[in-house]
Formats: sequence, structure tokens, C-alpha cells
Amino acid sequence: MESLDWIVLSCTLLFIVIYGAMKTKGSANVKDYLLDNNETPWFTVGISVMATQASAITFLSTPGQAYHDGMGFVQFYFGLPLAMIVIAYTFIPIYHKLQVYTAYEYLEQRFDVKTRSLAAILFLIQRGLGTGLTIYAPSIILSALLGWNLTMLNIIIGILVIVYTVSGGTKAVNVTQKQQMFIIMLGMFLTFFTILSYLPEDLNFTNALHVAGANGKMNILDFSYNPETRYTFWSGITGGFFLMLSYFGTDQSQVGRYLSGKSIKESQMGLIMNGILKVPMQFFILLTGVLVFVFFQFNDTPLHFNPTNVEKVKNSTYKAEYESLEQELEQINIDKKVVNKIYVEQLEHNDYDNPTLRKQMVALANKEKDLREEAKAVIATVDSSSETNDKDYVFLYFILHYLPKGLLGLLLAVIFSAAMSSSASGLNSLAATTAIDIYKRNVPEKDDKHYVYATQFFTLFWGIIAILFACIGTLFENLIQLVNIIGSIFYGTVLGIFLVGFYIKYVKAKAIFLGASISQLIIFYIYYIDLVSFLWLNFIGALLTILFSLSLQALYNKR
Repeated sequence: MESLDWIVLSCTLLFIVIYGAMKTKGSANVKDYLLDNNETPWFTVGISVMATQASAITFLSTPGQAYHDGMGFVQFYFGLPLAMIVIAYTFIPIYHKLQVYTAYEYLEQRFDVKTRSLAAILFLIQRGLGTGLTIYAPSIILSALLGWNLTMLNIIIGILVIVYTVSGGTKAVNVTQKQQMFIIMLGMFLTFFTILSYLPEDLNFTNALHVAGANGKMNILDFSYNPETRYTFWSGITGGFFLMLSYFGTDQSQVGRYLSGKSIKESQMGLIMNGILKVPMQFFILLTGVLVFVFFQFNDTPLHFNPTNVEKVKNSTYKAEYESLEQELEQINIDKKVVNKIYVEQLEHNDYDNPTLRKQMVALANKEKDLREEAKAVIATVDSSSETNDKDYVFLYFILHYLPKGLLGLLLAVIFSAAMSSSASGLNSLAATTAIDIYKRNVPEKDDKHYVYATQFFTLFWGIIAILFACIGTLFENLIQLVNIIGSIFYGTVLGIFLVGFYIKYVKAKAIFLGASISQLIIFYIYYIDLVSFLWLNFIGALLTILFSLSLQALYNKR
């Protein structure tokens, strides 16, 4: 990194932390600290909701996902707009009417304290893990590519978030997320157009998409019914819908964002804004990854994107074998450039999509894929504990090696900002749930200032827990998938509890508590035996919770 990159990175991060701490210092009461006195306008609600979901993992992993597998991942978000409508017109009015601080307060009023505690504990488990992961994910990748100390990075990101989140609560989260989203989208747009400028002069945007399409990267829709296929139209519109419904409707990290809205209408408008913009935003990020793929059709690509793994191999007895694979890839890179150049020339001059050249491109891509698999096998032989999946390193490898001075610093600021944004929401929600749903219930009748201090303490507590988890975490497959997997294991059960509470008045406390407990155990088992794609766990968990609670209630009534 050059001096200009360090200046851009440092100034951006310091501005966010100082601005957040100064703008929001001092909360008079719990409502001010947790709900920003219900003064948040709809636009800020919408930005905050988007920023909470758009973690650093989104901007690191999503382009790499598109580089390897194409645009199909966008189907994961197809259920989101529908979920936003359901939440806006069902969940939000109930939450506002009851004037709750957390989503789980509603469950005690509808059922009992056991059900409220169950949902709160399930949330604390999965969000505690998820928040640690939002810190760990960018740290491990930045550490591998920049050579920075992993533990140091975890601590730096964690401390930056803790400083302003402890100080200002929900308002600090909201005001800093506006700055962070501006930096994030500015950085992504600049990167997108920079990649376009790096493509060959005779390759326009339309033809670049043709190149991507010839390599199978533009297959957006998959209408197959195979439940083992991770991303299809049907899994997105059903499993994705239930995941989004549970995440935005019952996860306090999101509920806390729109509970701070000025009114029901302002909160609803913020969620609808998210529903309108989220899918195009993810499409754009995936398209950036596809352009990175096109770029590497005309430029040399490494055999493996994770430099830590490459270094291990080259310092082992398998060095010669790995370098032999690199030499084979060099020839494939040369052949790719020739075939792609001819293909583009024919597109440009004759508007002819040559099927023979397409077959050659696919054949070369398959050879390259086989070489990469062989390289992964060598890496695993050298160190069986190494994570050989390098999707998360693709985009950062590109920006580190090809972006101009200054823009690299801005992109690193994007990654840090996204990590801080989602981590801040996570800590704020964990602290709110612990303070209101656990602590206040067991330590009642204290003044407001006491609960503000207690919430600040729990913010610090969960911040330390998240940092510790990040320091001992283990990279697992593609990071953006891991976050969604963790959520899917727990979200279905929690969503089922809320759906029964909202819509099935027949079911009482004892039935829902036992039904939800059984459902969660079954979901653990289904995930353990890997029966279906993780997205379906959201639907199955919600359905099982509803069915078990109905059956148990019928049994209790009969008795």
C-alpha cells in the first residue's frame, strides 16, 4: 500500500468513529439510547436496514461468488421484497402499538416469559456468532493478502465499533451507517467503472457480458426443483422469503433499526425502500464480480487466490508439483486471451456469436477449473487444515494488484466500514436483548439511567465476546454462505413462534414453547445429516413450529 492509500483509509475510519461518538454522546433514558426517541426519518431507517445486512462479507464474498459461479446467487434475494411488504404491514404496526424495545417483548405479552426467553436466547446465540463472524471475515482475508496480524485486525475493528456504539447506542449506529453506506457505494461504483476501463479497448460493456455469458456466468434464473441445488428461483422465493421474513421481522439487529422510526409510516417506508433497492444492489455487486472474471480472460490469473496457501505450498516438498500446475495455467491463460480476442472481434465487427469459439472458451474454462482443483488437492496435502476454497480472496486480490493509488485505500475503507456497520448493529441488538429481555426482567424497578448504563455495559461485553470469537474462529467455505447458514439454522423456529403469535390465536404458551423446542432440535439434526440446502431450513423450521404447536394445543385441549 502507498502513503495515499494509508491516508484515505485512516481518515475515513477516524471520521466515522469520531463523528459517531460526538454526534450522539449522552443518552438521557433507555428510549433515547435504544430507540433514538423515535426520531429516525424513513430514509435513515432504510439506509440503516440496508447497511446492517450489507456486511464486509457481502463486499468480499459476493464478487468472488459471481467470479466462480456466476449471477445465480441473486436468486437468494428474490423473496426479500415480498418479505418487506409482509413485515411492513403486519409486524411493524404490532410492534409500534405495543411500544416494545425489542421484538421478544411481544412474545411475553402474547404467550409467556418462557417463550420470550427461548426466542431471545436463540437470537443471542446466532447473532453472537454472526457478529463475531462479521469482524473475523474481513480480518482473515486482509491478514492473508496484506500480511497484517489477524488478531490485531480483529481487535482494531472491534474497538472501533465499540467506541461509538457504547457511547451513542442506536442513534450512533444510525448516523454512522449513513456515512458508511455512502463510502461503500462510492467505492463499489468507482471499482466497477475502473474495471470497465481496464478491459480491452474494443470490448464494450455489452460484449463483455457476451464473454461472461459464453462462460456460463450470466445464468441468472434456475427453475429446477432439485432441493439439493443451493440457489434456484424456488429456493429464493420460498426459503429466501422465510429467511428474510425471520431476519427482518424477528432479528433484533434489524427490528431495532425500524423501531426507532418516527412513526409506523416512516418505518414502513424505510423497509419498502430496502425491498426496492436490495436486489438491484446485490445484482450490481455480483455483476462487478462477473466483470472481474471477464478482466481475467484477458489478463493472467493466479492458480490460487489465497497467498497464504500458496506460500505454504512453495515452502514445502510439493513446490515443484505446484509450479508445474502454474506452468500449465500459463499456457491456458495465453490460449484464453487468443480465443477471447477473436471472439470479441467477431462480435464487434460481424455481430457474430461464434458457437465454435464458445465451445473452445468452455473447454479452456474446464481445463482451468481442473487445474485449480488439483492445486487445492496439493494445498490440502501440505496442510489438511487449510481452507482451500478461495472465493473470498478473488475480489480483494484484484483490488490489491490492479486498482490505482488512493482507490485501494478507499476500497479497504469500504471493507472496514461494512464490517463496522453490521458489527455495530449486531452489538447494539445483542445489548438491547440482554438488557431488556434478560437483565431488566430479573432486576426490575431501577431508574432509567441504571438501564442505560447496563445496556452500555452489555454492549462492551458482547463486543469483547465478538472479538474473542473472531480471534478463535475458523474459516468455513464461502463466508457469505456461512453467515446465512448460521441464520437459517435458528431463524425458522423463531419465525414460527412469531407467526403463531400473530396469526393463530388458538395456540397458547405451553404448546408453542414445546413445539418450538422440538422444531429446533429437528432442524439441528436435518442440518447435521445435510438433508437439504440450508435455505430450506427456514421454511421447514417455521412450518414444523407451527404444526407442532397446533398439534400439541389440540392434544392439551382434548385432555
